[in-house]
Amino acid sequence: MTKAAVIGLGTMGPGIAQTLARTGMTVTAYDPFEQAREKAPAGLALANTILTNLGVEQRGSGEVAITDDLAACVEGADLVVETVPEQIEIKAEVFAKLDKLVSSDCILASNTSGIPVTKLQQGISNPGRVVGMHWSNPPHVIPMIEVIAGAQTDAKTVDWMCDAIKGLGLLPVVVKKDVPGFVENRILYALLRECVDLVDQGVIDAEGLDTCVSWGIGYKLSVIGPMALLDVAGLDIYQAVGSYLNKELCNRDDMSPFVTDRVEAGKLGIKTGGGVYEYTPEKIAALQGERGRKLVAVRKALES
Repeated sequence: MTKAAVIGLGTMGPGIAQTLARTGMTVTAYDPFEQAREKAPAGLALANTILTNLGVEQRGSGEVAITDDLAACVEGADLVVETVPEQIEIKAEVFAKLDKLVSSDCILASNTSGIPVTKLQQGISNPGRVVGMHWSNPPHVIPMIEVIAGAQTDAKTVDWMCDAIKGLGLLPVVVKKDVPGFVENRILYALLRECVDLVDQGVIDAEGLDTCVSWGIGYKLSVIGPMALLDVAGLDIYQAVGSYLNKELCNRDDMSPFVTDRVEAGKLGIKTGGGVYEYTPEKIAALQGERGRKLVAVRKALES
């Protein structure tokens, strides 16, 4: 792999592009919106600084070329990573365009957070080369990448993708069934559903919950995975507690008013200056710097 193209320069695009460029390959990036293209250099620079702090080797110039021309972006690419908004209509339109622009052996990867890859393969002339490549946010810090085969994905494509990810010095995890949400987000959303419900019921406030999770199970899970944790706790203990606790856990299949009321009010989180918490521009900058430093430190500790 010598050239990669990244389509979409929103939340994750710059971090993905910079991570790829750091390995010495030629990387081009495209977004149809001028505002996204104008903001991308700052995101690329931040990702590059964090990669340096992580001690990731710089091979080549590490530059990412940003363009407003989709055809020029993907010309000669060995890999195209799609990271456009999480709406199947938008992604399907992008894949239909890419199918006509790239070479026959170019791998088309989607960074979708949960749309089944099988759906994205529909209408593609060579669906065997379409594969899920789900990075975790922030992509320039989190080393694990889910690899998901759709119903028509060629086994060789999965193998190629796993080898490519290993070549980046990252960790590929093969998801064996193309289920909505894959693995990471299914677990995350199950956790978030219970968290929101506990706050909604007044069992705990948001700040207390964050402290409880970060310094409780979060601290442990970064070192001991959930399945290994079953062995640490004892399967008999899990069976005993789960036999009564599972009945009490939140199982709602809609969205809590805690979330919907805030969305309706335009309180979407950091990007609007308020969501669960309130943010000033100064606080956002401070949080981003602090969290970046801590994530770097945690990754270094886990890799030691």
